[in-house]
Amino acid sequence: MRILRVAQKLYPDVKGGGAYHTHAMSRDQAAMGHDVTVLTVDPERKRRHLEERDGYTIIRYPVSASVLGNGITAGVASFLQAAEEYDVMHAHSHLYFSTNLAALKRRLEDIPLAITNHGLYSQNAPEWLFDLYLRSVGRWTFNQADVVFCYTNEDRSRVRELGVDSRIEVVANGVDTERFTPEGKVSELIDHDGPVVLFVGRLVEGKRPQDAVRAVSELPEELNVKLYIVGEGPMRSGLEDMAAGAVEFLGHVPYDKMPAVYRAGDVLVLPSRAEGLPRTVLEAFASGVPVVSSYLGHTAPVVQAAGETVEIGDVEGYVSALERVLDRSQELGGDGRQTVVEEFRWQDTVERTTAVLQSFR
Repeated sequence: MRILRVAQKLYPDVKGGGAYHTHAMSRDQAAMGHDVTVLTVDPERKRRHLEERDGYTIIRYPVSASVLGNGITAGVASFLQAAEEYDVMHAHSHLYFSTNLAALKRRLEDIPLAITNHGLYSQNAPEWLFDLYLRSVGRWTFNQADVVFCYTNEDRSRVRELGVDSRIEVVANGVDTERFTPEGKVSELIDHDGPVVLFVGRLVEGKRPQDAVRAVSELPEELNVKLYIVGEGPMRSGLEDMAAGAVEFLGHVPYDKMPAVYRAGDVLVLPSRAEGLPRTVLEAFASGVPVVSSYLGHTAPVVQAAGETVEIGDVEGYVSALERVLDRSQELGGDGRQTVVEEFRWQDTVERTTAVLQSFR
């Protein structure tokens, strides 16, 4: 099968769950014998660039303009216009201009299109703006797809409520349960003799890392809890200014080092105002680490299997939830591991996604 994957972001050039999902899916489908090409953008390049990596082909185009982190390029449009040799297009996230162009290609021609919904809302813009987008261009983009992949049944319902009538397949996001496991070495980056709270993610407003800093700072001193923040972003300097001695910033940690980081933690905190099904939650669960996250209707049932959810922005709620989860960390960690092994294995994600794409041949 010849797959054209259309993606704004690709690991390791861009960090984050969606970028890694795109890379790992391409790598593993190539290992299955499929011919995979990833069409993406690169703001650092001045001209088209072609490379081979991990068994698949990457075609990069320079960015002509950028709006709210959405790179716009004439190169992608030109490539799609001429693309005829693929069996299926698979675009990642309806939020990007490249996916809008793939939808236009599907509207005009017969190459089937799949779109993976990695989260309805962007973390780079106000929710009201994306409500407007979702009720117009976003809905149109989804409706050009032959299939829309959603991570959860709750997410499928949210997409349907927008007026999307395309076929929807629920395929859970997954993680490598052999890489992320409670057994193994613990990261030397974490050196604390009390409970460890982890925050893993970009330091941007949509992730609300400030809530994690405030919540840990308000925990009773006798608990001796320390917050380790893994990730970079524009909010770092402001967070450093507000953080006390109970917070340490690790910056970017390479993905192959993250299993050891999770093993060193007692709980993961994720206060985001918008997410898909966060890979960080599944990685923590697979590593035997429970989670405290913001209450998002489509992710709450997963988090609550081995953790607690709190209303967005409720710092006092996070303080109380962290105390309770830390008190039951070992028990809840086992529940999280079992949940991921039974429901969120990456191998299942790849096989189910590939089977749907093959049905269009």
